[in-house]
Amino acid sequence: MGAFLSVIVAAVFVNNFVVVQFLGICPFLGVSKSTSNAFGMGVAVTFVMTITCLITYPIYTYLLVPLKLEYLEIIVFIFVIAALVQMIEMVLKKFSPTLYKAMGIYLPLITTNCAVLGVAELVIDSAQMMSLLGIASMNMGIAVLYGFFAGLGFTLAIVVMSGLREKIAALPINKHLKGFPIAMITACFMAMAFYVFSLI
Repeated sequence: MGAFLSVIVAAVFVNNFVVVQFLGICPFLGVSKSTSNAFGMGVAVTFVMTITCLITYPIYTYLLVPLKLEYLEIIVFIFVIAALVQMIEMVLKKFSPTLYKAMGIYLPLITTNCAVLGVAELVIDSAQMMSLLGIASMNMGIAVLYGFFAGLGFTLAIVVMSGLREKIAALPINKHLKGFPIAMITACFMAMAFYVFSLI
């Protein structure tokens, strides 16, 4: 139970990929103008992160390491992520054309979203992962769990950001701060708020 809670707190708050590690900033700033689009992107990223960990951890542990091909990990991981994103793109196009159109260019950008690649890299770095979570040994269950909650952390960050941006858009703001500048200031304050969790 302790390990489970460690995974949740570390992935969602302490080690949040967007506002703590600053990975996946492109979709975070690009899709967070609307809460519904942000939530859709968050769900897609969560799905990709979870499945990526489910596939890449065993590939690395049981295939690349025994064959001494660890140097191919990034190439293999990118192929896995690209295939998953293509699958999501086809599903969204068929079942939710509105969300597919709303995401536009940002959906293919999940392929190169460094947060997805970052979670795949982090879960194979057993020493760093074990020290981060305070666990004795790393396994596929923890890897997949971490991928899922890292995706939820991404979703939380992007949905909160979109809610803040919608509220800020209704405020009378100096014209020099409107748009991207105020979005960056908001992101900075969110990063400071999430930093508090690492001090607990």
